Amino acid sequence: MSKKLYISLIFSNLVVTKTLSSNHRMYNLYTKFVKILEICKQFSENLVNESGNVPRRGPVPKFSDLEVVALSLTAETESIDSEKWLFDYKLQEYKDSIPNLISRRQFNDRRKKTSGLCEELRKRIAMEMDGGEEQFFVDSKPIEVCRVARGKRCKMGRTGNFSQAPDFGFCASQNTY
Repeated sequence: MSKKLYISLIFSNLVVTKTLSSNHRMYNLYTKFVKILEICKQFSENLVNESGNVPRRGPVPKFSDLEVVALSLTAETESIDSEKWLFDYKLQEYKDSIPNLISRRQFNDRRKKTSGLCEELRKRIAMEMDGGEEQFFVDSKPIEVCRVARGKRCKMGRTGNFSQAPDFGFCASQNTY
């Protein structure tokens, strides 16, 4: 018992001399939101007007379209897939930092309307990052479309170009095809 206590005291007295990250605030959702908003502004040259909105008739919203896209991308980087959790818990900490924050319902409506803007921004950012490569490899988790028993009869994804149709994959963690 005394040996375990002695080891824990040694670890508690250790001092970190050099951390891995020089930016200690990137765990902050608001900091990520601001950085992503800056990137969105850089790549939205002729897509939005000076207030950051897609040109349309009607009143100019206080929370711009670029801010909606940036908040959506920030939530994705944090792996937040529940807007209820995002708005009810996570964004409550930053209410003062984001004064014109819209409601969850308005966010969903505006996010649907700005999906084209979001996709165009993603394409522009990807074109800037890729460096002109012609081939990309995507490492992703296989998704079970149907069970092996129905695999031969399943027509999902097999219409048209058969070279791009889904095939039987192997899941090593569950030892199944």
